[in-house]
Amino acid sequence: MTTYPFHQVDVFAAAPLKGNPLAVVAGADGLDDAQMAAFANWMNLSETTFLLKPTVPGADYRVRIFTPEEELPFAGHPTLGSCHVWLAMGGVPQGRDVVQECGAGLVTVRRDGDGLAFAAPPLRRAGSVDASDLEVVTRILGLSTDRVVAANWVDNGPGWLALMLRDRAELLALRPDTQALGDWRIGLVAPWDTVRDGDAAQFEVRAFTGGGAVFEDPVTGSLNAGLAKWLIGAGLAPHAYIASQGTVLGRMGRVRVTQDGDGIWIGGEAVTRISGQVAL
Repeated sequence: MTTYPFHQVDVFAAAPLKGNPLAVVAGADGLDDAQMAAFANWMNLSETTFLLKPTVPGADYRVRIFTPEEELPFAGHPTLGSCHVWLAMGGVPQGRDVVQECGAGLVTVRRDGDGLAFAAPPLRRAGSVDASDLEVVTRILGLSTDRVVAANWVDNGPGWLALMLRDRAELLALRPDTQALGDWRIGLVAPWDTVRDGDAAQFEVRAFTGGGAVFEDPVTGSLNAGLAKWLIGAGLAPHAYIASQGTVLGRMGRVRVTQDGDGIWIGGEAVTRISGQVAL
């Protein structure tokens, strides 16, 4: 049995314990696939990550990302949380920004005020949603199709399909049939009303994921990255905005979205809440 540095990080939180928790095991090159999968299943968080030495030129570190059920090529809050831990443990990037190696390739992470931001990766699948698929997901959500303002594939690895609704209140009131989710990963977004909702954010986001453990994710970087590429590209959102997520779950997630000459960046806070050792 070997001990490894262990950290649990609160990511995208606007207040303590109100973000999306992430478990990070550092120096994990000695662990095999089965050990990583077993530990992620035992932690039972939306994701657990393992920091390893990079295997490609230009990368500062490599990360492997596991849900309790499967490994993912990319995920957003694990990217920010893992980079936060790598830097806190003394990691020094080769260049101005940090370059993370993951299953989806190389992802750039930069310091963003008090937090971090990652460059939104390219979409693996984009474009309109077939009428048959739209009918299935709206039935799962308990929506009529006429309540959907727009729909698009925004898949940057996990497989997200996204719908835009008319207002935040309608989005927060949704109670989908999670048992019918199957393997769907459905993202939802709706604008805030400044009079009714205030100005702390401009959009509300919810994320429902099927396949194995069915749940609503508190704050989802990959979905927000895909949504940003779609919404900004289609003129449905400004070049900079804040997305709120996790409200229904009692969380207070805040995701900063910015488009500049280098692309679209997804930023937020990352704070270590637990540090220690794990014996595996």
